Amino acid sequence: MSESTILGNGTLVTSYSRPSAAQAWVIPSGAVAWSGERILAVGEETELRCAYPKANFLDAQGGWILPGLINLHHHFYSSLACGFDPGMPARDFAEVLDRLWWRLDRALDAETILLSAELSVAECIRWGCTTVFDHHASPAHIAGSLDLVAQAVERGGISGVLCYEVSDRNGHRAALAGIEENLRFLRKQSGHARIRGAVGLHASFTLRDETLEEAARRPAGAGCHVHAGEDKLDGEATRQAFGLGPVERLERAGLLDERCLLAHGIHLDAEDYSRIARHGAAIVHNPESNANNGVGWLDVAKVAAQGCRVGLGTDGMSSAVLRALRAAFLAQRAGRKDPSAGFGALAELLGNNVAVARRFFDEPLLGELAPGAPADIVTLDARCPTPVEAGNVFSHLVYDASEAPVRHALARGRLLLRDFVHETLDPAALAVRARELTPALWQRIRALESGTSFLGGD
Repeated sequence: MSESTILGNGTLVTSYSRPSAAQAWVIPSGAVAWSGERILAVGEETELRCAYPKANFLDAQGGWILPGLINLHHHFYSSLACGFDPGMPARDFAEVLDRLWWRLDRALDAETILLSAELSVAECIRWGCTTVFDHHASPAHIAGSLDLVAQAVERGGISGVLCYEVSDRNGHRAALAGIEENLRFLRKQSGHARIRGAVGLHASFTLRDETLEEAARRPAGAGCHVHAGEDKLDGEATRQAFGLGPVERLERAGLLDERCLLAHGIHLDAEDYSRIARHGAAIVHNPESNANNGVGWLDVAKVAAQGCRVGLGTDGMSSAVLRALRAAFLAQRAGRKDPSAGFGALAELLGNNVAVARRFFDEPLLGELAPGAPADIVTLDARCPTPVEAGNVFSHLVYDASEAPVRHALARGRLLLRDFVHETLDPAALAVRARELTPALWQRIRALESGTSFLGGD
């Protein structure tokens, strides 16, 4: 049996969803013990030290001890866009896509795909995210691109659900190649413990009917990760081209089910939300990206009240999930113009991330600190100057812990970050390499024309 380790000297929160009254949720002088990939015990530090007298000890230094965070929507390939000026100001969301992101993804090659993913994985670790759902696009390098992303995830030591973003905007042959890349990766990773696949789709307005039909031939149980209702453009252009709304098209294609993740979900109507709830699909809120792109805000309370499960993502803006949680809370108050608006459904975002992630892995205790659960554990260097109690955990996360640095991060019992220092990746070396490769990448982007047709030209 592997030697055991105790992580203690902190305020421990066992999960991101409040359990029944019979279970401990907040343990002020808590600790967690693990051996190999699995948690052995959770409880008071003094009790665990007695139970495991020969265990190694890892000190949380008085901070928070939490389950590893989960991010339901990321774009690793955005890493090398920081600081880039497209040279053409974007007047609306369509131009943001066309002038920046659709040129960036076309300029990516194997080297920059891998580097972008490694940079993002390092940032995930730095911010305590141990499971991430990534949505990748690289039209000039489709075949094998998900293997490159998986390579970065494997090196970093976290878990991931990866997919390729299928779209007809680069032509139907490219869309079919994207579907094949998803299916190939799904088959390859079907038995992998930490890295799985899904079918990735761009928004409805860039997907032909035949592409949706082909994507719907996915293996039974395969998830679907798609953009929906991020901007009014999605609904307007989809209805103009196909006579149906984005969610209705997904439903008719057989892609709307409990493993369907709809990123954004802002510009949808009541019937759309009803469909999503009826099929058990999830909406992924990306508050920082929504604000950055000026597309509006998701009224999480209203959508949740219609029966939808709403999770949280970062959409490539960053890898800081708790910061996105804070942004979601502030956006809710700003959007409603109500400083008294309570946490309500927002307090369920992180727990919903856990529930959704469990659907993709054979891990019923994923995202929880409990005996037998995967040892995905993080400590935040937040000192908790006021009492942490069952009734104020979310308040502490938003107002205190959301900006706290992560001291330790473990995934499946492996230390990825120890006392703020990476153990599996070297961010400084990655940054040096990024500064070497970025000028050529940016030059390739600038050489590409804008004006991409939503549905391609072949």
